[in-house]
Amino acid sequence: MRPEIITLGEILVEIMRKDRDVPHDVPGVYLGPYPSGAPAIFIDTVANFGVSSGIIGVVGEDDFGELLLNRLRKDGVDVSRIRVMRGYTTGTTFVMYYSSGERKFIFHLRHSAAGQLSPEDVEEEYVAKSRLLHIMGSSLAVSESSKNACYKATEIARNSNVMITFDPNLRPELLDVETIREICMPMIKLCKVMLPSRGEATALSGVKDPIEAGKKLVNMGPEVVVVKMGDKGAVAITEEEVFFEPPFEVNEVDPTGAGDVYDAAFIYGLLKNWPLSKTMEFASASGAIKVTKFGPMNGPSSIKEVEEFIKKNRKKTLDLNKVRV
Repeated sequence: MRPEIITLGEILVEIMRKDRDVPHDVPGVYLGPYPSGAPAIFIDTVANFGVSSGIIGVVGEDDFGELLLNRLRKDGVDVSRIRVMRGYTTGTTFVMYYSSGERKFIFHLRHSAAGQLSPEDVEEEYVAKSRLLHIMGSSLAVSESSKNACYKATEIARNSNVMITFDPNLRPELLDVETIREICMPMIKLCKVMLPSRGEATALSGVKDPIEAGKKLVNMGPEVVVVKMGDKGAVAITEEEVFFEPPFEVNEVDPTGAGDVYDAAFIYGLLKNWPLSKTMEFASASGAIKVTKFGPMNGPSSIKEVEEFIKKNRKKTLDLNKVRV
């Protein structure tokens, strides 16, 4: 059976600083390796929600590659389109955290196995027989061949009436913002749902206000733009409405991967034809669960976990007019 939801792009391990505010150029303790990569986190979460899922990507013939294959396979992701490549190491990212919540990355992707993803890895039937294709902007920035693989998959999806969703997932460490904006434009025009962070919405629209930025992006192509604002919640913009979902009150442990988990949860609700309000709440709860767990891929393990979380946890009381300033 072909997967219902597919994605493609970088599959990597993440090595994380144990303590905050310790720069990468200072000797210290790192923890890991943890399974990671925005497309991989997204599709693993989809699988945890019980939806058939698959990913197209490349890992090295090494222990890190085995770690990733084993984790994705265990969680129910179809890994038959992950190519194991001899002569290249599996993609790796080092991340440190500041007390402010900001992060700093060092990527080894372009010249790793992850950067070798190419259009030849994209089988037309695999994409055409899926229901939804999710693209991450980071996968456009990893390498020229990875970008072209994403473009090929998107073209197949468009010609096969497969829904396309897009998270810009900007990574200035990989490419300058102007170039990223340029390579993202074809995706913005073709996707049905776009899920940028607040900073990404501003960078891609040129508008600071999240609602006005969302409206401008909707005019470029998407039916729905969901601007993710972290601990300020999220706002969905369509041609007809603006819907604000406040965040849940949680103690943050590790924010890495929360946006990717949010994407998976929102898309799950979308395919279930839930009302926008229910979909937004489910996605918010899923992202909140992720930030309470250490490790990029350690988000909600099931639908039931999210439902129980919603019952037991409170949302912050926030004024959208103040949040958007």
